[in-house]
Amino acid sequence: MTTLELSPDELLTTTRTVRKRLDLAKPVPIELVRECIEIALQAPSGSNRQAWHWLVITDAEKRAAVGEYYRLAVEKYLAGSGSAGKLFADDPVRGPVQRRIGDSVAYLGERMGQVPVLVIPCLEARSLTAGNQAGLWGSILPSAWSYMLAARARGLGTAWTTLHLNYEQEVSELLGLPEEVRQTVLIPTAYTIGTGFKPAPRQPLDEVLHVNAW
Repeated sequence: MTTLELSPDELLTTTRTVRKRLDLAKPVPIELVRECIEIALQAPSGSNRQAWHWLVITDAEKRAAVGEYYRLAVEKYLAGSGSAGKLFADDPVRGPVQRRIGDSVAYLGERMGQVPVLVIPCLEARSLTAGNQAGLWGSILPSAWSYMLAARARGLGTAWTTLHLNYEQEVSELLGLPEEVRQTVLIPTAYTIGTGFKPAPRQPLDEVLHVNAW
């Protein structure tokens, strides 16, 4: 598979959450998704357990069903005071950016079920103890991000979404997940409309960097 001509730094700084620029009409070959997941399996895993599983959903009816749960979750999210579009409302710089994000969240909320491929990385976890949750989820989330990087390099767009977990049990039953398997993130995957993406505005490094102490 031919990949985009991106340096490592370009790949890392231009892999964006893509919502409005997902091509909903163009099919994505399952072989391409498999290739991205195979790369993702090289990510670190606690104690090298590799207790991960990858759910790839291409069936139209199941995509629509997952999409409906996501739509319901987005509807509730957008109505809340902490939704992306309502943050930093009085900030003349960040406010407009947040409102655009809110608009794009609403857009994807109505169309998640139309995205050609939905990917849900999962992790075996019989119980969620009060202990080291970072260690548990750290054994799957880097792999999910690696998948998104691999997809970007191949002209695919993805989005990091978790709102469907408001209906985690319903989605688990829909997809036949064993009781001990936990969903982590829902990653819509499609070709992008255009491949040019830019680094996003971020806080200045010196506002968030602490060396040796706070």
